[in-house]
Amino acid sequence: MAVGKRGEHGIVIRAAHFPGRAPIDAYGNGGFRFADMSHKGSILCLPSGIYGWEPANPAAVAAEDLSRVLSEAGEIELLLIGTGTILRPPSAVLRGTLKQAGVTVEPMATGPAVRTFNVLLAEDRAVAAALIAVD
Repeated sequence: MAVGKRGEHGIVIRAAHFPGRAPIDAYGNGGFRFADMSHKGSILCLPSGIYGWEPANPAAVAAEDLSRVLSEAGEIELLLIGTGTILRPPSAVLRGTLKQAGVTVEPMATGPAVRTFNVLLAEDRAVAAALIAVD
């Protein structure tokens, strides 16, 4: 989730962020590969870029975990939530919060979510993804 870089005063930690839209090339082993890079852990794929992401409870993603999604809701029609190895439907509260923001949510296991995200991204659709890493 954070990247270290040596500076004058030791290692500087900054949040992981790729400033662009890119398809996901691979997933598994606890992370993702995209744009000739790899990231260990979960990710958010948004119009503004790809971010390292760690939901408080991967088994029950909440609105607080998706604050970046909500801040970019005007540019997102569909949010794919990759829930790990099994499908875990989002709560009614989360669905309602996203619906109020104009975002449709579609939960699925992470593998199908990655494949669907790549297809919709290639079609230049207003799609975002919250992807929980799998082993």
